[in-house]
Amino acid sequence: MPEETISKPALHPGSSDFIVVSNRLPVDRVSTEDSDDGWRRSPGGLVTALAPVMASREGAWVGWHGAPDEELAPFHHENMDLIPVALSADEVELYYEGFSNSTLWPLYHDVIAPPEFHRTWWDAYRKVNKRFAAAAAKTAAHGATVWVQDYQLQLVPQYLRALRPDLSIGFFNHIPFPPPEIFAQLPWRAEIIDGLLAADLIGFQRPSDAANFLRSARRFVGAGVKAAQVQIKDEEGSVVHISRAAAFPISIDVTTIQELAVRPDIINRARQIREDLGNPRTILLGVDRLDYTKGITHRLKAYGELLNEGTLTVEDAAMIQVASPSRERVESYRLLREEVDGMVGRMNGQFDTILHTAVRYLHHSYPVEEMVALYLAADVMLVTSLRDGMNLVAKEYVAARGDNTGALVLSEFTGAADQLKSALLVNPHDIDGLKAAIMRAVHLAPGESSRRMRAMRRQILTHDVQRWSEDFLTTLATQATPV
Repeated sequence: MPEETISKPALHPGSSDFIVVSNRLPVDRVSTEDSDDGWRRSPGGLVTALAPVMASREGAWVGWHGAPDEELAPFHHENMDLIPVALSADEVELYYEGFSNSTLWPLYHDVIAPPEFHRTWWDAYRKVNKRFAAAAAKTAAHGATVWVQDYQLQLVPQYLRALRPDLSIGFFNHIPFPPPEIFAQLPWRAEIIDGLLAADLIGFQRPSDAANFLRSARRFVGAGVKAAQVQIKDEEGSVVHISRAAAFPISIDVTTIQELAVRPDIINRARQIREDLGNPRTILLGVDRLDYTKGITHRLKAYGELLNEGTLTVEDAAMIQVASPSRERVESYRLLREEVDGMVGRMNGQFDTILHTAVRYLHHSYPVEEMVALYLAADVMLVTSLRDGMNLVAKEYVAARGDNTGALVLSEFTGAADQLKSALLVNPHDIDGLKAAIMRAVHLAPGESSRRMRAMRRQILTHDVQRWSEDFLTTLATQATPV
């Protein structure tokens, strides 16, 4: 698509009071038949949470637009000024697929898969982080607030602080932060810690993640830590900067999920899903990216053993597993897809009948309307992550169950387990325990199901994604001490 059809006049540098910096811009490219300017807003809670802030504070969003080897001018879309950062195909391979997703992602997820450490990847990571920081520095007004998002950009706070010491800088880590014993493996551990400590406020999903970071700051850069605050001193011992680390658990756009859950067309779609599966007594649902952290194979193993033992039958129960494509150029993800494909094929070959199937496996991404229909159709939601920063699917399922029915089987290794304490919590590595939890969910008495769901819904309704962003930005405003 020609650039002139999608780009608006360039912004005046230094005009934005609030800037979000993330790996991707909050828009997806579409045909001009679907949009006036060739873009549409990306789905997701982060965009929903920050769009009102953008509109009220002359906000700008810095990020890659998704196409390698293409440079775009800044443009405007739905009350947001968008600042594209260009990435070459080599940088996508080295910085994103390499260091971000083959080094940091497995390291931060408790080394479920072995991380790889390559100096060329690290060099690309530094180079790209400097480019993002420069774009934010050019866009920010004096004294502006800059909120950097996630593990791909952990060096941006330091580079940005050097360019613009007047700014208030926040950082939020959407994935877990590992304990020092695991983080110690990273050859560039001190550089990552220094990069993050340049932020005024560093947010994490769980208190344990914040504690892990503070322990690493003490151990690897000798930082002085007191009451969740880190003092940065100069060579003479004078405090020049104070950084704070704390938990700010992210949530979902509850209002949108609730509104969709009562729409007649979506309710009818949920009914159709059940009919298409032969109206089984129980539908079990898993919704994940196809990622080795999500415990999909553990879930399938437990379900397969229940079928093999005759505890469940395909006449009475069916599983829907949505596994949206993810990082398919990364070898560990390709191997996971082969493993999941093989498990599903063997189970369906062994247990399917003419009328009933064991697992309806869907390797696609679906719009939020279809996801809510699946939440309404499912009697049991299975979230069996081996390690997860939060897991918003668990919260979406609870938000959709307005009649307080249904059951949530939830891994204790998710951030969501800290908030949704009335779920049926499990250790997904314990296959027998997981099987027992599934059967308990299947046979949960209506009264207990309603009590558990009401408690979880109260938490979700009072802690939505807007509250998350407000809590973080309010704390940042009181913490930051720009010059």
